[in-house]
Amino acid sequence: MCEYSIIRSQRKTVAIQVKNDGQVIVRAPMRMPQREISQFVQSHADWISHTQEKLAAARQNTHIVTPEEREQGINDAVQVIPQRVAYYAARMDVTYGRITIREQKTRWGSCSAAGNLNFNWKLMLVPPELLDYVVVHELAHRREMNHSARFWAIVGQELPDYRERRAQLRNISIE
Repeated sequence: MCEYSIIRSQRKTVAIQVKNDGQVIVRAPMRMPQREISQFVQSHADWISHTQEKLAAARQNTHIVTPEEREQGINDAVQVIPQRVAYYAARMDVTYGRITIREQKTRWGSCSAAGNLNFNWKLMLVPPELLDYVVVHELAHRREMNHSARFWAIVGQELPDYRERRAQLRNISIE
């Protein structure tokens, strides 16, 4: 039986959450008996264990950024990303507005309806071909502000191997 914390609230159902550090949280209705909560957790023991193992493996593959890497990465991003954007924008015959370098937790880049582009400075820590994929992806939004088949055709026209690049990028974890 695994250890877990219980958070009781006005909810109607019981739920299990496994946090990134492996901690197990059970969210339960106020009046649910402890016995039922224990049975629920026990019936999901395999799922909990499997999820904790996956998260532990992911933590081992996560790159933790040092303050020096952060400073250097931001400085590099301010130089490199606008160059890559200008290069691909010319090739793709699209325009764009302002380029902003940020530090998002869950995004590599984004494109606003006004055509402004945001990029995560952590792109400086990934291989250049993955940076190029993000740049092309965001510039493709200048033609299609969605992820339709037409959008992916635009990306594929510039980067025929975009699926592989996208898959590689999904496997990178930087904190």
